[in-house]
Amino acid sequence: VEPIRAGRFHVRTPDHPADPQAVDLVIPASQAFGTGQHATTAGCLIMLERMRREGLAVRNLADIGTGTGLLAFAALRLWPRALATASDIDPVCTGVVEENARTNGVPLGAGRGALLMTVADGMEAPVLQARAPYDLLIADILARPLIELAPAFARAMLPGGSLLLAGLLIGQEGEVRRAYRRAGFRLARRLHRGDWAILWLRRR
Repeated sequence: VEPIRAGRFHVRTPDHPADPQAVDLVIPASQAFGTGQHATTAGCLIMLERMRREGLAVRNLADIGTGTGLLAFAALRLWPRALATASDIDPVCTGVVEENARTNGVPLGAGRGALLMTVADGMEAPVLQARAPYDLLIADILARPLIELAPAFARAMLPGGSLLLAGLLIGQEGEVRRAYRRAGFRLARRLHRGDWAILWLRRR
């Protein structure tokens, strides 16, 4: 698996050398994002960096459907004092994320600058609800669950909070944006990579 460079981030497998000019993150190939996920993952990294560049201050973030933990690690590199929670519907991800956190020097735990991992279907986990409201939610999943989660994301978010959505095809963007408009979000920025749309939304 070739390394990906997205903005200041360099994502590689352990057998590739680090890039000293970049924010370097290591994710083993056995867990590589399925085919076509590179575009959404890279797009999310670019959008997170844009948020930071535009002055977004994040104190409490959650990465829903975290998979390998990559986007949560990236967010902690950008906002190192934030509270961070990662969740996935697949219990196997817990061990994967914890192992990857150790590889990347990301502390695990409930404090600032550390990552707390939980297994959850959407926002349905006591940990996710207890740690709300968030000022940044990241969800790189699929269009259908994103649409279904719009009301739950709105409830879990501070007014003015930011939502990063990915995993949707450009052809699905209209439907997703309508669902989020109804839930009280407006579009801040959008990015297309290949066939994929990456959306930064703000809660009104």
